Amino acid sequence: MQTLLQKYWYRLRSSLWFVPATMTCLAVTLALCAVALDRTVTNDWLQLLGLSYSGGAEGASLLLGTVAGSMIAIAGTVFSMTLVALSLASSQLGPRLLRNFMRDTANQVVLGTFVATFLYCLIVLRTIRRADEVAFVPHLSISIGVLLAIVSVGVLIYFIHHISVSIQADQVVARVGRELDEGIDRLFPGDLGDPGSEASRAPSEVNLPAEFAREACPVGALEDGYLQMIDADTLMALASKEDLLLRLERRPGHYLAKGRVMLMAWPGDRVTEILAGKLNAAFVLGNQRSAAQDVEFSLQQLVEIAVRALSPGINDPFTAVACVDRLESALCNLARREIPSPYRFDAHGQLRLVASGATFAGIVDTAFNQIRQSARSNPAVAIRMLDAIAQIAGHVNSAQQATCLQRQAGMIVKGAREAVPEAEDVLAVEARFTTATRALRVFRS
Repeated sequence: MQTLLQKYWYRLRSSLWFVPATMTCLAVTLALCAVALDRTVTNDWLQLLGLSYSGGAEGASLLLGTVAGSMIAIAGTVFSMTLVALSLASSQLGPRLLRNFMRDTANQVVLGTFVATFLYCLIVLRTIRRADEVAFVPHLSISIGVLLAIVSVGVLIYFIHHISVSIQADQVVARVGRELDEGIDRLFPGDLGDPGSEASRAPSEVNLPAEFAREACPVGALEDGYLQMIDADTLMALASKEDLLLRLERRPGHYLAKGRVMLMAWPGDRVTEILAGKLNAAFVLGNQRSAAQDVEFSLQQLVEIAVRALSPGINDPFTAVACVDRLESALCNLARREIPSPYRFDAHGQLRLVASGATFAGIVDTAFNQIRQSARSNPAVAIRMLDAIAQIAGHVNSAQQATCLQRQAGMIVKGAREAVPEAEDVLAVEARFTTATRALRVFRS
């Protein structure tokens, strides 16, 4: 249930309507409360406090109508500018980055401010009465409307600055890099040397029962989609209650066709149709990948920007280098952390769940493979990648991690030797390769 709530919360955060809708509801509430206060508090008290609008009904109607009309016009302009930014980002940086722009809280608040001010003015406007015998002018409510209009002008100026900055490639790369670091902190919380981490207490390898491969029952997906999240707590509770051993066959980020095996349950004769449905409920599928439990998703966003920048149509190696800079920071952060053990035990020490997640070698390959392939003939990007590997080498803690980095360095220099036409450029790449190899040698020896 908690994982499902996280899924819907992530969808709300990624939507462009949630914050404006919330602000609109607050504006309606504010308008009703302000008008009610106007009906109970005399205008003399408001004028004494300096909060009152001093005009008549005709002027109040004209004022609120002007503010409301201008706010809805500006809201349309803001929406158009947002669509232009989304189109530019989609064509230059990749369509999967649209979600990042839609999740931008500043854009949502700006749009919500103008819509909320427009609706506030409409609600207050309908309460104004011009007949002398029943004349009513909500002086405090009109003053609040004027204040909201002034705030909206400031928000408009901020939005013009924000939208022009947010579509810059370096800003987009930095935002994706921050999300990647947040994902690493969330999914790999234990720093090396922390004796209280779960991974440090779990054994490095556990042998499954000999009968597992023969007697385990496969549980397939009930629908198509990308595996976004897995509710491990629910799986552990079901495994303990039914005395099962579960082995996950897929992890967040993988695509599941209907009927594709998601997990194996042993003993298989205990898996009923009802239990299979409960196990399926612990897997959250969607139409697109999510960064909630998939660290490689944010990683691939940086890779996509770099690969597009290296394409002949764009030819922007500086953006590719900026992406490599962020990948270096993320991999340095990851190298300092303990990879969680795939084995999960219940309170009695019984193995209940085997969940193989992302490995350091797999993440390194995801980070470098496509950029390396696209940058074979670009010595500047190749040199920067080798420099990044040399820096990451200072944070690795095992020979396995050093080996996968050395493998990438070897493929980078091999590609440069085959594709770079200038001999001096090849020598520069080879010099950086030698530096990276020396940095990695301490773990490989």
